[in-house]
Amino acid sequence: MTRLFTPAARRYGLAAVAVLLMPLGIAAPPPAAGAPAAHTADCLPGSLPETGLQGDVPAADRDSGRSRDGFRCNMRMLGSSAGRGGGITSVTFDHCAYVGTFFPGNLLGPDEGVRVLDVADPSAPVHTTTLTEPAMLAGTWESLKVNAARKLLVGAGVPALTGAGLLSVYDISDCAHPRLLNPGPGTDLALPVPITAHEGGFSPDGRTYWASGTAPGLLSAVDLTDPAEPRVIWQGLPGLSMHGFGFSPDGNRMYLADNMGGLKILDVAAVQRRDPEPRVPELADMTWTDGWATQHAVPVTYGGTPYVFAVDEAGSGGVKLIDVSDERRPRLTQSIKLAINLPENQDSMVASASGGSLFAYDAHYCAADRPVDPTALACSWTSSGIRVFDVRDPGAIREIGYFNPPARTGENAGLWNSPHALASIIGPPLLAAPTLAQSMLQGAFDPAQALSSRTGTLAFGDLSTDWCFSPPEWRGNQLWTTCADNGFLALELAPEVYTPPAGQSSTTGS
Repeated sequence: MTRLFTPAARRYGLAAVAVLLMPLGIAAPPPAAGAPAAHTADCLPGSLPETGLQGDVPAADRDSGRSRDGFRCNMRMLGSSAGRGGGITSVTFDHCAYVGTFFPGNLLGPDEGVRVLDVADPSAPVHTTTLTEPAMLAGTWESLKVNAARKLLVGAGVPALTGAGLLSVYDISDCAHPRLLNPGPGTDLALPVPITAHEGGFSPDGRTYWASGTAPGLLSAVDLTDPAEPRVIWQGLPGLSMHGFGFSPDGNRMYLADNMGGLKILDVAAVQRRDPEPRVPELADMTWTDGWATQHAVPVTYGGTPYVFAVDEAGSGGVKLIDVSDERRPRLTQSIKLAINLPENQDSMVASASGGSLFAYDAHYCAADRPVDPTALACSWTSSGIRVFDVRDPGAIREIGYFNPPARTGENAGLWNSPHALASIIGPPLLAAPTLAQSMLQGAFDPAQALSSRTGTLAFGDLSTDWCFSPPEWRGNQLWTTCADNGFLALELAPEVYTPPAGQSSTTGS
């Protein structure tokens, strides 16, 4: 890790970090007033709890090597398969996991492509095969998704932020040995599918795969009625930069994440019906300044009233619970944040996250344990690991457990498929810039609290935490997920804090 300032001049390092970050966020308005951090989990005996603020990995723990032991509260690891890193997002189905790829890193080492794991025994995942079609080699980013109803796995090729043309569709009836269904369109380089992709996902019935780009924000509906012949049946540009989404149970409403910080509600019923010339009206455009790079939406209902959990990937926005019963006037009802996300703790964020690369402590992907009256929400929270919340009462959400995997400090060279390892040439947490700027404008930032041994680390960041991006998917008391450095993880929640509800059905929204 390269520190460009001596300890004696650390305060000047802080100034340099501020100069780097402020152009990205100084114009950001103050955030809307929000709820305090979620109630901290009460850890059972045998836990290895965090030593600082909720969600934080303090500089002392990073520098001493303590973070190499990880942190856990009411959760334990049953088994893992690290490989050469876990890409950005991965997905699971039945007793299998599919580990996403990150370009170009996945091409630099052996076993290039999407690794398929048989997790019938969670304590000993078995690598069964590797998917090497062009889309799988080009980097799947956040496009690798499963539709359980049709037993389909789809991934798009995304070499750098946005990809185009590559799409692979697999039959996963035998989940450990996926079978390619479209050997022509999308996999033959001479027959590209006319889409852009960064994120992707299925309509509930699995007949439509939707691909969204970030630059531009092109949204494409790909008909998979015949999976061997994927074809685009609608395209539109709902915004400058769009991200993930979720759907109403009937597939007629899309809850589309806006990278600028917000959520759009689109009427996609005409696509769902397969009208000859479908129109997709925008019903609502909800924006916020408290968080940005909104990642995806998880539709649920409470007592028959529809809501969505909307997840912000950056800007310490956490997870928002939005009432969408009036689809033209959605309403924010609750926010879920960790203590390290609060404006008054952004100085502590700078002190610990500096030298850890672009991301700091933000939510990324969440899964509810069932779509109707969910009892728990599990979220990947980048450098804060996997966080689990009791959401039975949406007015009193509390954390019940977490697992922050062991840091793989110093192992960058072997983690070819980890975006964390490849991005570690960058030191400061640049994606936290708007939140840092807001904290300063509010007068909540104490420069003295931001000073640490890591402040001023502008290049060649370390791997003193992992980056957890994938949705933690529910399997009874288990959660199956993938983190960038540690790869696939099978985790287990203590029965004292979580009882699987009747009708448990892991849902990420698309």
